[in-house]
Amino acid sequence: MKRNFGTYLAVMAGVLTFVCLVSARTQPKSAQQKSDQQSSDQQKKAGLAAPGYAKKEPSKPLPDGGPAPRTADGHPDLSGHWYVGVLGKEDALLVGSFGVNDPNVLPFDPKTTHEEKPSFQPWVIEKMNADGNFKILDDTRDPSSLDKLPKADQIAAIDVELIHLQRNCMPGVRGMGAHGTQFVQGHDFIAQVTETNHDYRLIPIDGRPHSDRPDPSFSGESRGHWEGDTLVVDTVAVDERVWNGDNWRIHSDQEHIVERFTRPSMNYLTYQVTVEDPKVLTKPWTSAPHRYTLNHEEILEWYCPAEIHPADDEEMRALRATRERLVKEMQQEKQGK
Repeated sequence: MKRNFGTYLAVMAGVLTFVCLVSARTQPKSAQQKSDQQSSDQQKKAGLAAPGYAKKEPSKPLPDGGPAPRTADGHPDLSGHWYVGVLGKEDALLVGSFGVNDPNVLPFDPKTTHEEKPSFQPWVIEKMNADGNFKILDDTRDPSSLDKLPKADQIAAIDVELIHLQRNCMPGVRGMGAHGTQFVQGHDFIAQVTETNHDYRLIPIDGRPHSDRPDPSFSGESRGHWEGDTLVVDTVAVDERVWNGDNWRIHSDQEHIVERFTRPSMNYLTYQVTVEDPKVLTKPWTSAPHRYTLNHEEILEWYCPAEIHPADDEEMRALRATRERLVKEMQQEKQGK
C-alpha cells in the first residue's frame, strides 16, 4: 500500500509538471511580457538597442508648457537655460554615445527635416582637405574604432583631434552652443552665456545700427531687433581665426551672420541662422530650424584646459603619448621588413 501510494504521488507529480510546462508554452503573454516586448521594439526603432543601452527607455519630449512669457514691452522673454533637443536636459546615457541615435537629443530630426550643407568655393574645399580629414572625428567616436584603423590613419586622426581641441577653446559666434545656453533679457540688451568655454555675448536689442568701422573680434559685433515675435541678431566683423564648426573652418572678413530666435511656447525655443560670405561660399547658407528646450538647473562650469596650459591637459597628453607610441611602432615595423 505504501509502495502504491508512493507510485501514485510520483505519477501525479509528473502529470502536474507536464501540465504546467504545456500551460506555460501555450498561455497568452502577460501584460508585463507584452509591455517588455513593446519597449524592446521601441528601443530598436529609436536606435537605443546598441550594447549598453538595452534597458534604456525611449526618451519623452517635454510638453509645450503653455504660452511663452512676455516682457513688459510685449516681446517674448527668451530668458532661461536652454538645452539642444526636446528633453530639457542632456541625456547622460546618450551624449557622445556611438551607434545610438535618438532624434530627441538632436537639434532636429534628420529623418523629417532636411538641412542643406554649405556650398564652399573650390579653393576652400582644397584648403580644408589639406588641413586634415576632420570627418575622421565622427568616424572614431567609438574609442574601439580607432584601433581598427591602420596606424597611419590613427596618427592622422590624433593630429586632427589635437587641432580640434586647441581651436575648440577659441570663442566665437556659436549660435546656441552644443551644451547649455542661458539668456537674461532686459529692455535694451540680452545677455547670452554658453556653458562651453564660458563664452558670452551682450547684444543690444533696441534696433541700433552697426558701427561705421567695427574692429574684428572673436564674437563679432552683434545688433538685435524684433520682427514680430522673432529676435533677429545681425553680426559682422568676426575674427577670421574663429571656426564656424569642424567642417567650416574658414571664413573671410565679409562674413555676415543673421540669427533668428523664437520662443513659440514656455518650454521651447527655435533657432535658425543664415550665413553670407561671398569669398568663401558660392551662395548664402541657411540652417534648418533648430529646437531647444527649457532646463531649470543652473548652468554648469565648463573650462578648456588646452587654453589654460596645453601641456597640462590630460587628454592632450594622452593623445600625444599615443601618437608617439604609434610612430615608434611604425618605425620598428619598417626596420623589420
